[in-house]
Amino acid sequence: SRMQMPFVAAAVLAGGNVRVGLEDNLYLDRGVFATNGQLVTRAIEILERLGCRILGPEEVRSRLGLERRW
Repeated sequence: SRMQMPFVAAAVLAGGNVRVGLEDNLYLDRGVFATNGQLVTRAIEILERLGCRILGPEEVRSRLGLERRW
């Protein structure tokens, strides 16, 4: 949806967390199909401009108390 990235910004500004991916949105721009990587990159760019620090997978696992499965 064209509103996904504005909601990414709004969620973080409201103190929440975000997730993006093809299960939520098929398009990067109008008429341009996205890959998961492109959607994640776009979200990271927005969040970094807002001053957010992006956590990597290991740090997320550690914070959530999850073990690596492979």
